[in-house]
Amino acid sequence: MSILVFKTNIIDAKHVKRVSPHIKGIDGIQKWDIDLHDVDKVLRVVTDDLTPSYIEMVVQRAGYFCTELE
Repeated sequence: MSILVFKTNIIDAKHVKRVSPHIKGIDGIQKWDIDLHDVDKVLRVVTDDLTPSYIEMVVQRAGYFCTELE
């Protein structure tokens, strides 16, 4: 199990609601959340086998900025 961490531009609950179906539609995500109080609007994804680039692609296709944090 790994926790992937991303910086996003998802700024409020309305944006979370828009991106949620895209993230929920991914097989292999065990859990995810977005910290709207963090300056980087951090998306955390718990997965066993997904790559950071795949998560970035899905979120970007939903219309949001997403890049992995080191």
